[in-house]
Amino acid sequence: MSKPAITVAITGASGALYGLKILDLLRERGDVEVHLVVSSSGWLTLSTESPLSREAVHAKADVVHTPKAVGACIASGSHESLGMLVAPCSMHTLAAIACGLSSNLITRAADVTLKERRRLVLLPRETPLNLAHLRNMQSVTEMGGIVMPPVPALYHQPKTIDELITDTARHAIELVGLKQAGRKVWRG
Repeated sequence: MSKPAITVAITGASGALYGLKILDLLRERGDVEVHLVVSSSGWLTLSTESPLSREAVHAKADVVHTPKAVGACIASGSHESLGMLVAPCSMHTLAAIACGLSSNLITRAADVTLKERRRLVLLPRETPLNLAHLRNMQSVTEMGGIVMPPVPALYHQPKTIDELITDTARHAIELVGLKQAGRKVWRG
């Protein structure tokens, strides 16, 4: 039996480290097949926020797709998948998903995830938010998506940026339905 698949997309908002951490945590699990799509703006952000080469980023996934490959397996409802995470999710990508625009593989895969009633988790990175952002978040939520701005939890007193990012990444992965060992939870 093959491993269940999950799709991770990295778009052009600041916060590419969230996507990289999600890839690392999924790779550590070893029990899922990770499909990766990075937008052209995502690559620009990655080059600014991370020293990793394209090859090193690609090595974090089992299958890599280009945004133009709208005929890839993740663009079909017949592709069995647990869901999709977009981390970070640019406001452009959020708006396209909210409006059902499938002009590239990221937005098509998100559309398929929603239509098949699978988990779609978006980590939008923008502040402050304008009314269009809020309405797009509302639309995605009404369609069954989960909008999770990467707002860090501080109650566990993180000591490093990596601890903050890891906690948020673990939370996002759990929202797709995969329990994460080591996630800090509030105990009251």
